[in-house]
Amino acid sequence: MDTQIFGARRYPRTSTMLASSAGLGWSSLSAELRSHGICEAAPIVPQHVELILVVAGNPDGLVRRIGAGLHQEAAPRTGAIWLSPAGFSKTCAIAAPIPQTLHLQLATEVFGRLTDDFRLPIEAARSIRNEAGITDNVIDHVGRSILAELTIETSASRLYVETSALMLAARLVQKYCESCGNASIEPSKLGLDQVRLRRVLDFIGDNIFEEITLENLAAIAGYSAFHFARKFALAMGISPGRYISQRRLENAMTELTAGSLPLAEIALNAQFSSQATFTRAFHRVTGTTPKEYRRRRRG
Repeated sequence: MDTQIFGARRYPRTSTMLASSAGLGWSSLSAELRSHGICEAAPIVPQHVELILVVAGNPDGLVRRIGAGLHQEAAPRTGAIWLSPAGFSKTCAIAAPIPQTLHLQLATEVFGRLTDDFRLPIEAARSIRNEAGITDNVIDHVGRSILAELTIETSASRLYVETSALMLAARLVQKYCESCGNASIEPSKLGLDQVRLRRVLDFIGDNIFEEITLENLAAIAGYSAFHFARKFALAMGISPGRYISQRRLENAMTELTAGSLPLAEIALNAQFSSQATFTRAFHRVTGTTPKEYRRRRRG
């Protein structure tokens, strides 16, 4: 799924985009980091479920939202969250500047992928409640993890964000869905068994230079994507995306030490979109640049 399905949102001139997932090839959700000035936004009808997380807020401000028969007001404090279902018109007014807000559009198709796990109704994405200024530690944690991927790309950003989209959708249907009844799922107590885990790890090793999706791995393990992500994390202690990122970094270090490949090719092998993004990610993890690492290893 290409992020272009989300389309372009029109914001008032007092809103400034600080970062965007456009062009990163993310599936399942789109993300924008924005700063907002005083404004009144024109009515919009979101085609996907929207989540807004205040990253750096203004406790003295006020956000007013009208839509779906509701009139909501809340202060944009750091950590405050706004939720909107797909398909319902709303207007919004901001009374004072907000330094940073993370805007996430969660594709309706993500909820379809959870249908069997949670026995969801067909219109689950349209049944998410309108919430204003709430706090939710799970959404906050996942949202800030997505922001980290938006700020500095990793070698498995797309897979990590795909997993994050499922986790967000699961949280919404469990806590904020009007028509989902008592959507629940038994907490996973066991990780992948050794046979399934070995099969998945072998596939990752054999395809480490190729794009790997959550659906690929889930199919190999014989679970839904949601169940697989949880069971893999229990078995390995980290998410599938983090594991693949570590493996790709190890391979990049080996290639840098060998010294035979140009940096651009090493970045491509590690599934980075450019040498520059590879350099930033490498420096964040190792504290040195790829060039410096190669020079020191070849000493």
